[in-house]
Amino acid sequence: MSSVRLAAAACLAALAFPAAAQTAAPPEYSNLLGPAVRSHPAYDGSKSQDVDVIPILDYDSSLLFARTVQGVLEGGAHAALGSGFTIGAQLAYEEGRKASESSLLRERNVADLGVGASYGMHAEWETKLGRAPVLLLARVRQQVRSERGAEADLRATVGVYRNGPFQAGIFGQATWADHKSMRTYYGQPGFDPSGGLLFASAGPLGSYDIGRHWTVMGSIEGRRLQGDAARSPLAEKKSSYYAVAGVAYRF
Repeated sequence: MSSVRLAAAACLAALAFPAAAQTAAPPEYSNLLGPAVRSHPAYDGSKSQDVDVIPILDYDSSLLFARTVQGVLEGGAHAALGSGFTIGAQLAYEEGRKASESSLLRERNVADLGVGASYGMHAEWETKLGRAPVLLLARVRQQVRSERGAEADLRATVGVYRNGPFQAGIFGQATWADHKSMRTYYGQPGFDPSGGLLFASAGPLGSYDIGRHWTVMGSIEGRRLQGDAARSPLAEKKSSYYAVAGVAYRF
């Protein structure tokens, strides 16, 4: 599924909900911090599913920010340009890959990939489709270890329902990888993947306020490999899922 179709699906779903439910005032406290449990594949394309604990983080001081709510753990600085546009620069945590978590990697004697870091730029646009809030994000990430390559993301999030303490939305993302990145994560002897679309994903997310400061949050993401990543000998299957549930303190 292309990124254009993901964004279109998100917009159509937003129109399907009562517009009056979108008009509730934003919460008094907008920053979030808390723990969450995540179910995820050992790597995209793996049949193995693992569980770990990750942070829920969404902090914004107008100039500085740190967050996990846009698909990666990242932080940096950004500036508003008006009309809902924001541009900025970020540092991000890039997950590694352990052969011990996948029987296929062990059988093929594939070496571990340690965690990494990336730097890059992003642009965001907050707007509305009717009464539904929409956030569009474009982001480029170059790994600090240059041999690991770079990736680019297009992400759309749409609020589709809000009623009292409950609110829900949907999101979609498409990520592209250059040749170095594809080779790092999906290359094998005799298979040298080309750069291109890496994956497309979409899913619902929601939260329920259980007090003035506390909220329960969750999301489910279906992700499908594309291009040479899907054709790699390391891709046991093209589709995988991520599920996150946690509680956060709003401040």
